[in-house]
Amino acid sequence: MERREFLKLGLAGLGAAAIPDKSWALTYYPKPSDKKWAILYSTWCGSSRDAGIWISEGMGGIAEVFDLRENPDLKGFDHIVIGSSIRGWKIAPELAAYLEKNKDWMKDKIRGYYVICGNMRKPIEPAQKKAYIDDQLAKITGVSNVPGKVFLGRITRALLDPQSVQMFDRMNMPDYDAMIRTDFLSYGQTILNHV
Repeated sequence: MERREFLKLGLAGLGAAAIPDKSWALTYYPKPSDKKWAILYSTWCGSSRDAGIWISEGMGGIAEVFDLRENPDLKGFDHIVIGSSIRGWKIAPELAAYLEKNKDWMKDKIRGYYVICGNMRKPIEPAQKKAYIDDQLAKITGVSNVPGKVFLGRITRALLDPQSVQMFDRMNMPDYDAMIRTDFLSYGQTILNHV
């Protein structure tokens, strides 16, 4: 290898190493819209993330989708949809803390809620909407006059922490996927029609 090629390759490698980690993250780029939409989710093994993307697709792809772990600044958005996975009959504690901290400026921007839960793979009933949306998300934010929906989820054991895998082993629970993409697309349209 010639010295010049070696130097070019070395400089290219250093330049790549200088790129911040966040630039390598999976980003969902929305279509242009006259209003800025955001979907904020907290997930356990990726179900709420996929749900957020599918809901945005149902809205024509106009919403940017954010993982709560990124601690996004959503103040510049006009409309916000909030989603969470359920664990132990509760929304993610990190999401609850985020909503509590930001509810004053968020309350006029919240346009919908969604929750993903296993529900032992039984059909979702009104009791789940009351327990997760009305009694948790809406109660924390003080916003209850927007669409809210509970969806069945999925378990991907390879994405779970060891303690959760042990819990599912005790329950004899295999991987499963009860998510139906068209349900999320339809819900995205419901949210958009409600505004």
